Amino acid sequence: MSLLPVDEALERVLEGLRPLPAEDVPLEEAVGRSLTGSLRALRTQPPFDASAMDGYAVRSDDVREVPAELTVIGVSAAGQRFTGTVGPGEAVRIFTGAPVPEGADAILLQENAEPVADRRIRALEPVAPGRHIRRAGLDFREGDVVLEDRRILDPAAISLAAAAGHPRLTVARRPLVAVIATGDELVPPGTLPGPDQIVASNSFGIAALARQDGADVLDLGIAPDRKEAIAETLRKALLASADLIVTLGGASVGEHDLVRAALAEAGAQLSFWKIAMRPGKPLMFARLGKARVLGLPGNPVSSLVCAHLFLRPMIARLSGRIYAPDLRPAVLARPMKANDGRRDYVRATVASGPGGLIATPFERQDSSMLTTLAAANALIVREPHAPAAEAGARCQVLVLR
Repeated sequence: MSLLPVDEALERVLEGLRPLPAEDVPLEEAVGRSLTGSLRALRTQPPFDASAMDGYAVRSDDVREVPAELTVIGVSAAGQRFTGTVGPGEAVRIFTGAPVPEGADAILLQENAEPVADRRIRALEPVAPGRHIRRAGLDFREGDVVLEDRRILDPAAISLAAAAGHPRLTVARRPLVAVIATGDELVPPGTLPGPDQIVASNSFGIAALARQDGADVLDLGIAPDRKEAIAETLRKALLASADLIVTLGGASVGEHDLVRAALAEAGAQLSFWKIAMRPGKPLMFARLGKARVLGLPGNPVSSLVCAHLFLRPMIARLSGRIYAPDLRPAVLARPMKANDGRRDYVRATVASGPGGLIATPFERQDSSMLTTLAAANALIVREPHAPAAEAGARCQVLVLR
């Protein structure tokens, strides 16, 4: 059986995935979510002509020639406007954000005025009509589209939605990712492993990545190496209406690799179970009812690398976002051997150099070594059958952080 190229595998994984149905949430729960439908302003901002500075609301004609003395007839503060009208030779003390009173058409800065008597000031600088005034609707007007459909709601967008009068927003639902670790050899962190056991780590990294990308996570624990136990855990994921089911380990061809068999008995449609990449060759993808199943390798590095390449785009597609991997050109700090028929993702560090990024691959690339993945901030991407490369040769890196 020939190995499926990575790009074709990704196409199959994303095929038919659509943003999840919309839901209405409070503003504070909308950050990072994808807006469903364009958002129109429910109000005008500013709702009135407002002062942009502290000073005096004046008639520009009265201060065309300076110095000019004016009578202060009142105060306009934010939240408490002056209700009268500014007439010839008059001014109103005004503060930033306060409504500009009728009759005034400019703001004289407070540093350009000096008191001469009780309720009398002298203007020292002329001001042009409209100076230091924020006109009503400067930012937006009622009915304006302030946020486009599918806008990712970052802090600025959340603030804009609030200013436009929206206490709640309609956004794409967060995907629910069910995570299932498999293997008799696994015990949870904090448990003393038996002589033939290890501490489970994959599920925590995968769950963290999924949450970081905006998914909700259902951790279904560790399923032992029994087909019935794995099948029961899959049923729990389906009963919870998981959108994505991520299995960890058990997807290869050994006698104890039972995930494929359990999925087949559950009626899953298997798309592929081996791909041409390193690390991560035993990657599996299937459809089970309405859920997608991504079977990640058991080795922790393979699992996380595959999650970056496949799980993150799936979560983004369901969330109404576009996932764009951070691929950049770099030069090698060390020589690299010729590659075989698989696309290689080599753990490395990248740093800025005189001509751009410099990528330094780790000498040891064993797929069980989490220390190198934690130390790496990038993966050097080497295409199948890439020839040997000398130090200084150009390469492509996938930046992780």
